[in-house]
Amino acid sequence: MFDIDKWQEILGTMQKNKLRTFLTAFGVFWGIFMLVLLLGVGKGLEKGIINRFGDGAKNSIYIFGGKTAVAYKGMGPGRQIQFTNEDLKAISREVANLNLLAPRNRVFGEFTINYGKQNGSYLVYGTGCDYLELNGERVYRGRLLNKLDEEEKRKVVVLGEQASKVLFLEEDPVGKYVNIRGIYFKVVGTFKVKGNNNGRREERAYIPFSTIQAAFNQPNQVQVMALTAQEGVSAKDMEDRIRALLAQRHKFSTEDVMALGIDNTETEYLKVMGLFSGINVFVWLVGIGTLIAGIVGVSNIMLIIVKERTREIGVRKALGATPVSIVSLILQESVVITAFSGYVGLLLGVGLLDIMRFLIESSGAEMPFFAAPEVDLEVVLAATFILMLSGALAGLVPAMKAANIKPIEALRAD
Repeated sequence: MFDIDKWQEILGTMQKNKLRTFLTAFGVFWGIFMLVLLLGVGKGLEKGIINRFGDGAKNSIYIFGGKTAVAYKGMGPGRQIQFTNEDLKAISREVANLNLLAPRNRVFGEFTINYGKQNGSYLVYGTGCDYLELNGERVYRGRLLNKLDEEEKRKVVVLGEQASKVLFLEEDPVGKYVNIRGIYFKVVGTFKVKGNNNGRREERAYIPFSTIQAAFNQPNQVQVMALTAQEGVSAKDMEDRIRALLAQRHKFSTEDVMALGIDNTETEYLKVMGLFSGINVFVWLVGIGTLIAGIVGVSNIMLIIVKERTREIGVRKALGATPVSIVSLILQESVVITAFSGYVGLLLGVGLLDIMRFLIESSGAEMPFFAAPEVDLEVVLAATFILMLSGALAGLVPAMKAANIKPIEALRAD
């Protein structure tokens, strides 16, 4: 039940000792403020790093041929490993838990793509829709490549948005024809890429894989194979099984790390996530440590207050005050100090993060490894819980001490 007299008494005590109350509250305020701020900035850093991975699959594997470095079954080192269409079929047929498998070839060199009087030197790749899905290219205008483009060896092309702006200026490129090494391709769409290395990944052109093999003299050649495993299957396990299969087909040792070039995105992604898990633990330890220091300060101040009010507490008990009422009085004062100062720290921390996010988003600035900071709802709820619990703990020992004061001893106190 709300007791206005008790609240007036608490406020009166705080007003009589303003400096002491302020210094006590500042410790709790600073602990919560730094906890929220560090977690928010850490989240912004984490988002910035994840953005560098783009929209591509986080468990993708890219495999390309290398040169053997060790002798194997009578064959010397230095053999070039060249994949074929049959390798794609074998992997698709024999490797379980495969989700996506897509080849990718490149027209060697940066070739000029022409449209009217405009031209630009861009990388030209041959691939399919599965590759664009796992690699992170997302449609911006028109469409991306599809299965029919591959099956019918269509002369169609998808341009990166940066390349499109140079070739077509303000003109809509969809439906127009561009010249790639003397062959005309119909533009069916453009794409954008998140985390695209300052636009470089949008300075590309993609044509169907079957078309690049037929039109640019790459029969039965596969330069790169990209794949993803099904959900719940380790990409490292998939990598090992594919290495064993290709080693058997191309006759090289599975221990020969130079025979294949493998880029396992999941391995790098898990390393980054592990790093940020450690950073979050460190931030929580620092924030909670600072908060505990403030709580200890609150508890010490409450002990001093109990000592100063020993005679008053003795009079209260002599007049019939129960131990529960004495405990509640001290606990309420402790909770008021910690909760109020903590919420101020919480609000200022969230407010500062909102200002940072607004400045970043309104300016349109793209920082390489940092995105708009934010604090999760779980963090705010956890901070609120810590506040209420810490306020109660800070006042518990002083409250119990006050409740155990005997009236006769309290009246004799100086």
